[in-house]
Amino acid sequence: MSTDHFVSREPFDPHSIETLTPAQEKYYMASQWKLMWWKLRRHRLAVICGVILALNYATIMFSEVIAPYNLHSRNTEFIYSPPQSVHLFHDGEFIGPFVYGRDYELDMEILKRNYPERKDDVQPLRFFCQGDSYRFWGLFEARFHLVCPPENGTFFLLGTDRLGRDMFSRITYGARISLTIGLVGILISFSLGILIGGLAGYYGGWVDATVQRIIEVIRSFPELPLWMALSAVLPVNWSPILIFFGITVILAMLDWTGLARAVRSKLLSLREEDYCAAAELMGAKPGRIIGRHLLPGFMSHLIASATLSVPAMILGETALSFLGLGLRPPVTSWGVLLNEAQNINVVALYPWLLFPVVPVILVILTFNFFGDGLRDAADPYK
Repeated sequence: MSTDHFVSREPFDPHSIETLTPAQEKYYMASQWKLMWWKLRRHRLAVICGVILALNYATIMFSEVIAPYNLHSRNTEFIYSPPQSVHLFHDGEFIGPFVYGRDYELDMEILKRNYPERKDDVQPLRFFCQGDSYRFWGLFEARFHLVCPPENGTFFLLGTDRLGRDMFSRITYGARISLTIGLVGILISFSLGILIGGLAGYYGGWVDATVQRIIEVIRSFPELPLWMALSAVLPVNWSPILIFFGITVILAMLDWTGLARAVRSKLLSLREEDYCAAAELMGAKPGRIIGRHLLPGFMSHLIASATLSVPAMILGETALSFLGLGLRPPVTSWGVLLNEAQNINVVALYPWLLFPVVPVILVILTFNFFGDGLRDAADPYK
């Protein structure tokens, strides 16, 4: 019994059976990064947190301009001065942003400094003005500020500390160190995790076993005591810059293990794929195979994991500086500011010394929410 076969000589058209709409074609032809961006945009909370983080990192570029006072400016007549409220109306009349003048009193019963407001002393704030001098990024002298205290007056938005230094200005300056140490630390740990995890996952065997034992030993130590021990080794005569990089390296050296395990487990499965075997047969070296063919396949997952690791870096620096084993004055970070609020008796009288806790909590929460959104968007087909 013979069967006739029909062979069409027309060129193959994949759209002859099912025609895609423009929207479907745009989706199927999009790259993984574009799909990831489309899914991230639907995560409203992650987008809002991403914008907040972008604004935070943008403001640290201009900390000197945003702060109304110089980092080390002292107002000895206003030690432990409470926050000043900004008003717009005085006796029912619109004046604009202003503060009231203050007097100084000492409560002899509890030895507390009081600063009652003088309601008849209206002191308008100055904007885009000339104020305390500073060296912008240590490059040149400048005096321009976004907002300045009134002429012959004061403006302590978040109060002052034991030396009469403005807390808002110090928190603004401290953000530069605390936020930067998280990024620099994660860059170091990210590089170590990809390098060591990539070698363990690609080669396997004794290389993988050795790396896994090293990771297990590092992760077996409690983090905070190990941070404290390594920080105590740093010489006390080091400059603030060396201390900064020393703390950053310590935090990074103990944070790469989780990322290395993630890279290793992913490469163990991907190295058996056909395209990896084809690259090996064509003579590609291991470095090229890992960097060009294996890592790009799950780089979005790694970026999401790294974003979730930044808060741990910031908390680590804050904890070490709070305990006096991290950054030290004259370097100013949020942890250094909290170190000055260790005395519970002082905090009971002057609670505004705990204001540096607020930006720490907000930044940690925004990083976590943004990282969760990135992690969900990293799998756009889910």
